[in-house]
Amino acid sequence: MTVLVIGATGNVGRQVAVQLAGHGLSVRALARRPEKADVPGGVDVVPGDLSDADSLRAALRGVDSVFLMWPLISGEPAEAIADAVAAGARRLVLLSSAAARRDSDDAISRVHRAVEKAIERTSLEWTFLQPHGFAANTLGWASQIRGDGVVRGAYGSVYSTLIHEADMAAVAVAALTSEGHAGAKYDLTGPAALTQVEQVRVIGEVIGRETRWEEVPRDVARERLLERIPAEYADAMLDAYARLAGGEPDRPTTTVEDVTGVPARTFAQWVADHAAEFKGR
Repeated sequence: MTVLVIGATGNVGRQVAVQLAGHGLSVRALARRPEKADVPGGVDVVPGDLSDADSLRAALRGVDSVFLMWPLISGEPAEAIADAVAAGARRLVLLSSAAARRDSDDAISRVHRAVEKAIERTSLEWTFLQPHGFAANTLGWASQIRGDGVVRGAYGSVYSTLIHEADMAAVAVAALTSEGHAGAKYDLTGPAALTQVEQVRVIGEVIGRETRWEEVPRDVARERLLERIPAEYADAMLDAYARLAGGEPDRPTTTVEDVTGVPARTFAQWVADHAAEFKGR
């Protein structure tokens, strides 16, 4: 079996490539600039881009299964890309989002719903991973923690069920390499719900320094987010926090353990795995 990983240089895609290679499978990674792709040894890196249909078709030759992390801020090309994948492969695992479950018109929900619908209309054996909060998103606080240890943000009391990228990848690998996952939409979370205030505290405990949360107005938090992500995504993220602040918090699921047989990693474990990025090198 050869598996094509689209998005292998990202947090989750890299873990998918690592774990597939660890299973002794042939792994191919699509990269715009193969010479600069940071992928595990033994992974075959091929040049290509989702916007280049010829390169995608070439990358799909001889491939049985595909992992796709959607890298675009629009869902418009999704039908053409889904058709190209369906013409060359049998199985597809998409890293989608729990936002696709919402009846909302925010940017994140809209894009992921469009991609899912485009895939559902094909002949592919598809599986959708629908995670809630990524633990890796807290790396956006790293510069503040390396500085004075104070994380300044909005909606500090909001709970998130942050998930380790290795757990998302483990579910993806199970779906890519075994039967029984076609048509599944996996609701993925970490094992516990923590407020943003608690997340900052856990980071400090793990790395051994004093850290704390400082609540700031939404517009100030938005300006910080705009340094890292597009405005539509920043607004969608803050809107989601506002909804959670006024309603029922996310609740952990057992999906990671149900699929893989291993409980999801804690946020503290994720911080330990990324401690150098919070401490500075």
